[in-house]
Formats: sequence, structure tokens, C-alpha cells
Amino acid sequence: MKLNYKKTIYVGLAFMLISMFWSSYDSLIGKILIDKFGFNQTLSGFVLALDNIFALFMLPFFGALSDKSNSKRGRRTPFIVIGTVVAAFALVGLAFVDNYQTTKIDHESSIVSEYENIKELDNKVSDWVMVYNEIGDETYRAKLGKILDDYISNGYDEETTLSLAETYDIKEAYNLYLRGLAWEQTTSDWSTFTVFIVILLIALIAMSTFRSPAVALMPDVTIKPLRSKANAIINLMGALGAAIFLVLSMVLGIDKYSYVNYSWAFIIIGGLMIVFLLIFLYKVKEPKLVEERIKLEKTLGIAEDNVETVENEKLPKDKLISLLLILFSVFFWFMGYNAVTSKLSDYAPKILNMGFSAALLIANVTAILAFIPIGIISSKIGRKKTILFGVMLLAFCFGSVYFITPNTGFLLYVILGLTGIAWASINVNSYPMVVELSKGSNVGRYTGYYYAFSMAAQAITPLLSGMFMDMFGRKVLFPYATVAVLIALGTMLFVKHGDVKPEVKKSLLEHLDVED
Repeated sequence: MKLNYKKTIYVGLAFMLISMFWSSYDSLIGKILIDKFGFNQTLSGFVLALDNIFALFMLPFFGALSDKSNSKRGRRTPFIVIGTVVAAFALVGLAFVDNYQTTKIDHESSIVSEYENIKELDNKVSDWVMVYNEIGDETYRAKLGKILDDYISNGYDEETTLSLAETYDIKEAYNLYLRGLAWEQTTSDWSTFTVFIVILLIALIAMSTFRSPAVALMPDVTIKPLRSKANAIINLMGALGAAIFLVLSMVLGIDKYSYVNYSWAFIIIGGLMIVFLLIFLYKVKEPKLVEERIKLEKTLGIAEDNVETVENEKLPKDKLISLLLILFSVFFWFMGYNAVTSKLSDYAPKILNMGFSAALLIANVTAILAFIPIGIISSKIGRKKTILFGVMLLAFCFGSVYFITPNTGFLLYVILGLTGIAWASINVNSYPMVVELSKGSNVGRYTGYYYAFSMAAQAITPLLSGMFMDMFGRKVLFPYATVAVLIALGTMLFVKHGDVKPEVKKSLLEHLDVED
């Protein structure tokens, strides 16, 4: 039983373009809603949650629908083609709307120009007193004045500096001021936002139609004992997709500052999605690969009996409980992880005075390096133990970020590097544990269950974390994520099914038996 790595990589191209889309979505859409339309954290979280609410119903539906498909191209491929094309063209549409809104808010309120004047300001009192004197809005002038009052009334030297806490407060007040100007523009004319949200929903609905079929393709063409290793490759492809966007954002210079033009990012990502789709269609002949998998299972004596009759068969109670515990674990670790990935692009520049792309890229690189070794390790020690290690490490990493300041921002690179290893340990094994409890005829349905729970978390967490951030400030983000991950640790401890039997220990000579 040897995994065909080349085949699995080509199958993973579908997941690669999915991850590329979601990485750009998580990083940019929230920033656009907050900076260019003036939404607060709660409202932006609500908009970000809409797609996940739709996905709750659409992922299981299209997963089950693809199970019953009998297209000449296979059960999953038609969904991948249609969904990718629609989503890619919608991204290009978002590029034009983003460009229009950026130009509009600068022309009507000079928001972009004002931000350009202060984006490099650090903690000199003299610089911020100058900003204070130029602000015409009395509400925000009062907020800045309250922080600077002692310096203004008692006088100050030109080199006097604000404390870290004062710098954080004054930048927060100024960001609120700029956001208020953008909100005034949005509420005076909702037409641009309406076009933006309609195009966004088209893209998100298109992505929901093929996410479950794309992920279900891996178990369709891979025998059960090799699915953890294959899922490591699939997740590796996903990490590469995310890394492509992060590198692109650094090259385009859009990762550290607000009020920049994201048009080229959307256009390039949309174009790359089409390119990867064409390669996928050229290399992946789904019906042939499925036939090869069935033939191999029969040869190895692990083929499922009566596949046609098991679709509605109920799981035994003990396996059902394990399935639910796995799914609830998925829900809570996505609650924590997605809160971080969707808000870090706002958190890092405004709390740590640093870009978000390099840190997230490091997390993706360490995940890429870890996926295959973790797939091998989990086949030896078991999926559950590997996941528990990953969850504990993830909780430690998220809990640590709270204590990082702008002066120690470099530590974020180290912590997110460890976060990549933790997330790889979880991701390589969680989906295979779910489909391990399925039968050949309902893999798509179980894939839908997995993504329904992960998307439910992503429907709730942008809104919930946004509410906490509006109430307690941006720094509450990582404690929130830590608590969610610790809950996932608690539910995962009680899972008893869905694991893989550890491989029999090989002799030294057997380890030399590898593919060419």
C-alpha cells in the first residue's frame, strides 16, 4: 500500500485554489468593510458570517448531491469546474468595486490622503498634537485631546514620547475617526456597498457549491489506510494556495496598511484560480482514478461489501457519539483559528505596528513542512494523539500572543511558526477521522457534515469575536481564541472511534522500500 503522491498532488489543486480564495477573503474583505465602508468589528463580522450561514445548508446539500451525480467527468469534477469559474469572475468584479470605493472615499472625505499623513507616525507627542489640531470632528478631537491633555497643558519637549499604552489608545482613536468618515459616506449612499455585497455573495455561493465535492474527491480516489497521508498532501496544497496570496500581498505592498487599493490582488487571484483549474482538468480523470481505487481495494481485500445498500444505514450509538464529539471539536478549534485568521490583518497593523502577511506566511511554511511528516507520524501513533498534541500547542500559541507588544513583535513570527505545526497536526487527521466512519457511497455526505460544523464556527466567530473586540478592544482577540481551542481539547479527549490502527513497526530493510 503506497500512496501515489503525483496523483494526490494533482487532485489537491482543487483544494489549493479553494485555500487561495479563502486566504484572500479572510485577509481583505474584513479590512475593506472596516476601513472603506466604515463598519465596526461587529457589523463586519456579521457580513463575514453571511456566507458561512449559507454554507451551513449548501455544503451538506452539494456534498450529498455530488454523491448521486453520474456525469461522464465524474461525481465531483463538474461542481469544481462551475464553482471555480463563477467565483473567479466574481473576484474580478470585486476588484472594480474596491477601486471605485477607494477613489470615492478619498475624493469626498480625503480619507486615504489623511491616512497617508499619519500611517508612519509612531509615538512622538509633537506629531500627534499636530494631528489633534487638524481634526475638525469634535467627538474624535475630544478623544485625542483627553489622551494628550497633560502634554498640551504642561508643555513638552519636541522629543517627548508617548507610552505604549498611550500610543495604542491614540491610534485607536484616530482609526475610529477615519472609520467614522467612511461610515458617513456609506450611509449617505448605499449603492456601492450593495453592488459589493451582491458580487461577494455570488462568489461565496459559488465556492459553497464545490467545496464539499472537491474535498470528497480525495477519499474517492484513495484507499482508507492511506487517507491521512493523502490528506497531508491535500492540506499541503491548501497551505501553498494560502502562501501564494500572502507572498502576493507582500509584493503588492497591501499587508501592513489600510486604505490601499486591493484591485490587483483580486484580479491576480481570480486569474490563478482559472489556471489551476485548467491544470486540474488536464491531469485529473476522475472516473479512471476511482476505478483504480476500487480495483486496488479488491486486490488488497479491503473493499466494502454492499456499497449500494449502506447509504441510509445508521451508525451504532458509540460511533455516532464519537462522530459528534469530533464534529464539535472541529467546531471549537475553527472558532478560535478563524477568529485569528480573519482578524489578524486588522490586529497586527493596529496593535503591533507590523504587517500580517509575513507572520501568516511563516505559519503556512511551517505547516507545509509539517504536513507530510505529521501524516506519517499519525499513521504510526494514531490520529487522535496527533490531534491532541496539535490542539494543546495551538492553545499555548494563541495564549502567548496576548503578551506581545510592538517592541516584541518579532515573537509573533516564532509563535505563528509553531501555530502552523499545530494546525497541520489537527488538519491532517480531523477530516480522515470523520470519513473513516463513512461508507463508500456517502463520503460526500460526511464531508458535508465536516464542513457544516467548520463553517458553522466560521459563521459565528467573526460576529462573536467582533462583539468582544468592540466591547473590550482588539487585544481580546487572542484570549477569545485560546478559550475556544481549550474547549475543543476537552471534547476531543472523549473520542473513541475514527482513529487508524498504528502501522506495524518496520525493519530497517523495509524502510528502504520506497517509491522511485
